[in-house]
Amino acid sequence: MLRLFPLLLFFVMSFNASAAVSETQQSALPQLVEQLPNTKLNKMAPLIEQIAATSAPQVRAILQPLMDGELYYLKTNKRVVSVYKNEQKQYQLTDVLSAEALPAVKKSAIKKVRTNNRLRGQIRDLLANLDLTNADTDIRIAALKQLLDNPNQAGLVAVNKLIKAEKDEDARELMSVILLIEQLQTGSIAEKLSAAKQLSNRLEPTVKNALVKQLGSLPSNAVDAQTKELKTVLSNTIDSIEQQASVFSLAENLFFGLSLGSVLLLAAIGLAITFGVMGVINMAHGEMMMLGAYTTYVIQQTFPNLIEYSLLMAVPAAFLVSGFVGVLIERGVIRFLKGRPLETLLATFGISLILQQLVRSVFSPLNRQVEAPQWMSGSLEINPILSLTYNRLYIILFALMVFFSLLMILKNSSLGLHVRAVSQNRDMARALSVKSSWVDAITFGLGSGIAGVAGVALSQLTNVGPNLGQAYIIDSFLVVVFGGVGNLWGTLVAAMTMGTFNKILEPSMGPVLANIIVLVSLVLFIQKRPKGLFPQKGRAAE
Repeated sequence: MLRLFPLLLFFVMSFNASAAVSETQQSALPQLVEQLPNTKLNKMAPLIEQIAATSAPQVRAILQPLMDGELYYLKTNKRVVSVYKNEQKQYQLTDVLSAEALPAVKKSAIKKVRTNNRLRGQIRDLLANLDLTNADTDIRIAALKQLLDNPNQAGLVAVNKLIKAEKDEDARELMSVILLIEQLQTGSIAEKLSAAKQLSNRLEPTVKNALVKQLGSLPSNAVDAQTKELKTVLSNTIDSIEQQASVFSLAENLFFGLSLGSVLLLAAIGLAITFGVMGVINMAHGEMMMLGAYTTYVIQQTFPNLIEYSLLMAVPAAFLVSGFVGVLIERGVIRFLKGRPLETLLATFGISLILQQLVRSVFSPLNRQVEAPQWMSGSLEINPILSLTYNRLYIILFALMVFFSLLMILKNSSLGLHVRAVSQNRDMARALSVKSSWVDAITFGLGSGIAGVAGVALSQLTNVGPNLGQAYIIDSFLVVVFGGVGNLWGTLVAAMTMGTFNKILEPSMGPVLANIIVLVSLVLFIQKRPKGLFPQKGRAAE
């Protein structure tokens, strides 16, 4: 026990000494802050560094307003405060040291602490360095990413000290990359070789830029063996990074293609069953999507405090609204024009114009913004090159869920049996007591309701306006014809194929030329297979 006493005494004295140093640093902060109003601009940089070096809790409350141009001092007593303008256009003050709220004053009572772009950059680096020791892992990683893009000597020293104690694997890898880049730039030839080899699997743009810069700094006609080896390693590392980047870039294009295909699937799946069962070319199908999008907007305006649940409420509401309008159109117009495809096309085109004008009269011609819920914001970062946005990812899953739900309804319900019977042989279905007129109405309402659900998804990708559906109606018909009229699996394959093919061509050819190539390819395909990928079966298809 006596042997442990000196060791215990040593730790206590060390702790007290460190605490005393910390208290000394923090007690110096008020004196440093008092110097801000009187310090000239060319001498501000060392003063800012001294403030950051105190590591006091108030440092961020001082440096952040200074960087944002919101740090002032009272002309009467030189008290340093942060400022924001209130609703009465007066300046609300907060003491940066005590966080005490002070009475609002006019602009003439305060003066701004001067700064410039160089100082703002210095402050930004110092704040990032402070975040390196934050308890929140996300904040540390964000600070490391900023340091990776804008390295500074203080941050490099801090990373070198913290890397051994860092427990989070992602943060530790970023620290390692930062130190390897520094080693690549300032180390010996052997150290540069080691750093270049270790960076071969890193996909951060800063890594590639550092490698390219280092390769360009080497002499083109190097003689010694080490320099030649370094050039070879640098070239091989850059090639490896570019190959990996091309693979992930292709994966990103495939993801965007699937998301576009999901939108086309939602837009075309309702049209596929109405066109397949009734043979009606519904030019108002795009307006059903528009109604679904406006339903989402109305729900968000009605329940502004329930934005997180607005889409969950909008899906059934949009289905009911668009489905009800679809039943009205079928019962009021289309059933009187059966067997007359040209008149049906013109009638539904007229209905689409009526619905567009009705929406303009109710909501005005201006586009409306539908707010995305928090759970659909942001992206899932796979690596520094590939990230999957949550809104598109959810739309892909949602489209597949709608598709398989509709498939189950048509395969396992009496309604589905009647729909399939009417689509294959309408006369025989009537002879078996199937009310084909009501099957037509329910089918048209079902297809319109699904179009309304598609409008809910589209509201998360684009602005909601009277012409929303017109941008997708032509593509919807192309998907239906390409996949095979009335075939749901054909619609799924056609939508995903068209979306993926389009997005793969866009980076190299541009969106306009890519659309032209897709359209020409589709025309050539239909010349060979007029009935699409999966032609409809049955006597009615003959």
